[in-house]
Amino acid sequence: MLIAAMTFRLHAPWVHSLKEKRMIVKSLIAQLQNRFHVSAAEIDEQDIHQIVVIGVAAIVPSNAMADSLMDEIFTFVEGATDAEILEETREVR
Repeated sequence: MLIAAMTFRLHAPWVHSLKEKRMIVKSLIAQLQNRFHVSAAEIDEQDIHQIVVIGVAAIVPSNAMADSLMDEIFTFVEGATDAEILEETREVR
């Protein structure tokens, strides 16, 4: 049993309030949880309007499955929001 973990740092330049940011974050997290059955949460920069940092974690049976799942999640996040991905980190433990 392995844990696949990812962190996304996104920039959304059109967001001008925490309320707007919250709508984007809640939507993206819900989509990730529903589509991939992973744990996801906003993990940093909660008070900065235009930066979104989301952590995603899943239990996987093998390294190959972890790589495949993380590739699918990355592709999904790219297409699911207009926000620019500034940074993405991956880890398998």
